[in-house]
Amino acid sequence: MSVKYAKDQPAGFTNRIERVAIVGAGGQVGKHIAEELLKTGKHTVTAITRTGSKSKLPAGVKVVEVDYDNEQSLIDGLKGHQFFFISMAVTAPKGTQEKLIAAAAKAGVPWIMPNSYGADFANKKMLKETMTDGNSDGVAAIEKAGLSWIYMSCSFWYEYSLSMGEPFYGFDIPNKKVTFYDDGKTRINTSTWRQCGRAAAHLLSLKELPDDENDTSPTVSQWRNKPLYVSSFLVSQRDMLDSIHRNLGTKDSDWEIQYEASDARYSRAMELLKAGNFLGFGMGMYSRAFFPNGDGNFEAKYGLANEPLGLPKEDFDEATKLAIEMAEAGFGPRRLAELPTTPWLPQAIQATASETQSVSQKENPAQ
Repeated sequence: MSVKYAKDQPAGFTNRIERVAIVGAGGQVGKHIAEELLKTGKHTVTAITRTGSKSKLPAGVKVVEVDYDNEQSLIDGLKGHQFFFISMAVTAPKGTQEKLIAAAAKAGVPWIMPNSYGADFANKKMLKETMTDGNSDGVAAIEKAGLSWIYMSCSFWYEYSLSMGEPFYGFDIPNKKVTFYDDGKTRINTSTWRQCGRAAAHLLSLKELPDDENDTSPTVSQWRNKPLYVSSFLVSQRDMLDSIHRNLGTKDSDWEIQYEASDARYSRAMELLKAGNFLGFGMGMYSRAFFPNGDGNFEAKYGLANEPLGLPKEDFDEATKLAIEMAEAGFGPRRLAELPTTPWLPQAIQATASETQSVSQKENPAQ
């Protein structure tokens, strides 16, 4: 797509994004996106929600109830918006995102951030092996509709992943147990929910287009049809445990520390998935990201958008403290209880689990 400048736009063009719609504004990351957008004072934020939904939404958002099975209802709800965030759970019915994108195109919404908020979008092999390659379907649907996309690659949410229990970042905080992937020293990117929200808000607070060919300031269009790489921390499990120690006043001898090869853990996760246990999905994603081949460290490959977006440097120990509080309040067990098991399992995930059941030694050079 050729570069566009604000100076070439028709009369009335404002060169800023003001009207934003979100599906999932009450969700884990969608809530923070909505809240951070509202904080700027530059945007009106509309929550597109299912009729009769009981989801708690951030104060200040406009609420539009829609019928997901009625395309005109979706079109009417999205009409007039300039940017559309889609934030849905993996358990959303198949085809939901494509349905929303088709409606957004008919409503004239030019920009969409598809359901992403995860791994390195440019690493197609990793996306497939972490069973998140379905997110590429959203990008394909957006391009087919002739719209523009921005994909937020933020890796795993830090406070969520640390508090969810051993299958995720390897920590059972209430029982002071941890399983290290390999030696526990592989560093990966990870982001807090709040940083993801700030990234979205800071992005949409930029000018949409450069003023002219001499304007080199950051703009939304700089990331047109590209991944937006953001991160809070580049850390290992060892770093996480050290941060937990600083918060709790513990030391290694107070903890039960085990080790498991990341590739062996990945294979074990695939077996769980094949058996219909959705817990294997989380284990598979996380163990694959910790392979010591650098796949989990996307900032080394591409750099980050943190600086051009003006994102703050966060306090690692403060983020760990929040995760500890969540874990001690039982967040992990409650969330794990919500994970589906047999007979429900997304077909695409089942297929991927079968195809990637084993990962060779050659794929994981540490072994």
